[in-house]
Amino acid sequence: MTTPILSESEVRAAVERELPGVRADLERLVRIPGIAFEGFDHSHVERSAEAVAELLRGCGLDTRIVRSGGQPAVIGTKAAPPGAPTVLLYAHHDVQPVGDLSLWESDPFEPVERDGRLYGRGAADDKAGIMAHVAALRAFGDRLPVGVVLFIEGEEEYGSDSLERLLADHRDDLASDVIVIADSTNWDVGVPALTTSLRGIVNCFVEVRTLDHAVHSGMFGGAVPDALTALVKLLGTLHDEAGDVAVDGLVGREGASVDYPEDRFRAEAGLVDGTTLVGTGRITDRLWTKPALAILGVDAPATGEAPNALVPSAKAKLSVRLAPGDDPKKAYAALTAHLERHAPWGAQVSVTFEHDGAPCVIDASGPMFDAARSAFRTAWDGADPVDIGVGGSIPFIATFQEMFPRAAILVTGVEDPHARAHGPNESLHLGEFARVCLAEALLLARVAEAGNRA
Repeated sequence: MTTPILSESEVRAAVERELPGVRADLERLVRIPGIAFEGFDHSHVERSAEAVAELLRGCGLDTRIVRSGGQPAVIGTKAAPPGAPTVLLYAHHDVQPVGDLSLWESDPFEPVERDGRLYGRGAADDKAGIMAHVAALRAFGDRLPVGVVLFIEGEEEYGSDSLERLLADHRDDLASDVIVIADSTNWDVGVPALTTSLRGIVNCFVEVRTLDHAVHSGMFGGAVPDALTALVKLLGTLHDEAGDVAVDGLVGREGASVDYPEDRFRAEAGLVDGTTLVGTGRITDRLWTKPALAILGVDAPATGEAPNALVPSAKAKLSVRLAPGDDPKKAYAALTAHLERHAPWGAQVSVTFEHDGAPCVIDASGPMFDAARSAFRTAWDGADPVDIGVGGSIPFIATFQEMFPRAAILVTGVEDPHARAHGPNESLHLGEFARVCLAEALLLARVAEAGNRA
């Protein structure tokens, strides 16, 4: 005999019951500085994986820590009741480096609540995603209405280099009807969202050389071009006067489904007074459906140590966000051609590839997406969810699409526009987190109902 699915009121009560323990475990995870970047102590990533595995075992899942040449991931499984679908729940347990500690108002690895938000590195991105999954499982206990596979990655912030191998090595274990990727954002506090498109990415380095050694700026300046000036001039060709990307061959289009009020956008971005926006068209088009190009860093003499000498070489790191429909390899070739073509004064230009990732578009139609929207609407007290694009990149979604083409992929999130993921003072809105936990539990129940109808 099939166990009845918990009613909406039962799910609400169960999630509310579990939230204090869920928050305590979230804080325990935030205290682990699991950074997968080179140069950091990776024993903390191991500790983080062990802590996640312990949480999944506590939910009754068959759990193991796995790796395919990279950092440890955690897979936990529980078989579906007869006739019920299986849902893969994704999140990641690694976090970004903290950057300049002086910019944090409190210790990034000691969670602190201020004004209804929980501050700490990974509090939003993406340890809250892990705990939203755990909250839903705990709410159902032994009455889970679907099969689940929890896949908690350990190097997403470092580029997911081993993810494709992990998916291939454990493909049978990860096969599912629905995939929930809890690593995105909601449209606003009080307004849930499904992410239906993400930009891709190409990161590279460009180095300009004009001399084989530094020379006296007085003796040679005025006739000899220094590499730093040449680099600045070259970088200036990457955008037109309006601030749109000026690299021929990159894909871009208009047609975002919603607009972003400029006053809200300026406040959420933290633009200082007098700074204007760059680019043309609606703000959401500039963020979601057009390319963007940023200079992330420059290697050059520090101002306090710079001698009166012409710099022989200078180097910059570039990051291009690719519009949906673009191809990373073609985009890198277009950028390389642009940089070589616009080399000022005959300077030598070399471009070195770092990494890339494909953009993606999700067809968010069908019964599983209807189940998600219904769950969100209930958890947010009747607020209609918004389909959004995201200017950032989660390249592995395209990998999931390729490897599991029949699965409905739901990209959800625990963040809001004030979360400051990747930056100092990252935080989680605790009221929204409670809604996220309720929404995920309701989603599992409604996916089970939709699966039974099918």
